[in-house]
Amino acid sequence: MPSKVSCFYVLTVVCWASALWYLSISRSMSSYVSQLSVPAHKTAKALKSNATTTFSNIRTRPLNPHAFDFIINEPKKCETNVPFLVILITTTHKEFDARQAIRETWGDESTFSDLRIITLFLLGRSTDAVLNQMVEQESEIFHDIVVEDFIDSYHNLTLKTLMGMRWVATFCNQAKYVMKTDSDIFVNMDNLVYKLLKPATKPRRRYFTGYVINGGPIRDMRSKWYMPRDLYPESKYPPFCSGTGYVFSADVAELIYKTSLHTRLLHLEDVYVGVCLRKLGIHPYQNSGFNHWKMAYSLCRYRRVITVHQISPEEMHRIWNDMTSKKHLKC
Repeated sequence: MPSKVSCFYVLTVVCWASALWYLSISRSMSSYVSQLSVPAHKTAKALKSNATTTFSNIRTRPLNPHAFDFIINEPKKCETNVPFLVILITTTHKEFDARQAIRETWGDESTFSDLRIITLFLLGRSTDAVLNQMVEQESEIFHDIVVEDFIDSYHNLTLKTLMGMRWVATFCNQAKYVMKTDSDIFVNMDNLVYKLLKPATKPRRRYFTGYVINGGPIRDMRSKWYMPRDLYPESKYPPFCSGTGYVFSADVAELIYKTSLHTRLLHLEDVYVGVCLRKLGIHPYQNSGFNHWKMAYSLCRYRRVITVHQISPEEMHRIWNDMTSKKHLKC
């Protein structure tokens, strides 16, 4: 009997053939789609209901009600076995190869026989119906995708991350730790689990770590990280961890999500999380193991870090194979 993955590859080829035909006749779309507001089809009554029933102890009217429905969800992921670590990976619809590489390497939930690890891919809604359908089919096979009803775009990364925080707080609040990262990141799981989180020790609370950045807003409109003065008037950002990868105790997920409901949204996701942390009085810890730039490959060098940025699916397989098959080699 063919495996689920092989069947999915056949299905993917057919779907991508249809997708290429569809995209060839459809009109081009803007690469920037901003939706840092609630969809128009949501009524005021629905907003109030969604905002007040998720966490009943919030009494004031939210500034940013996260009133997006789950289109794809995995609400029972944590029911039978509480995970030690939940990994939230932001991705886009066309990045199937990256998701599959992660599933087959460092994101494999069966890597640690003594620890429960959950891997989830986070997406918004594509403006392309074919891509949405393909992700739905992928989800039916792997059951590791969560999607909310906002437009998936670079400028909505904040919404995507808050969706992950909401998911942990709602469906997996007994987990010990959470990692948020991207689909082009290689994670050295041994270093993450055993050197940083140390399962044998008492779980931390109000804990947040990664590559801490102390900087200020870029006012140049040509920059990818441009921040308008009217959106963020201060000259300095609070300390924040690079969005390429950070780790926090699971209690922080609910704290950040609740705080976000009363904090003006910023399109720079990692900066926004830093703003929420400042409100909470939580200071992120610096950890040099989180590398947020591309790093030339060396087995010994990669053994010393926790994350490496800008890794292709092919590189991910090569690095993982080296790390698992050459553990006997000394550096």
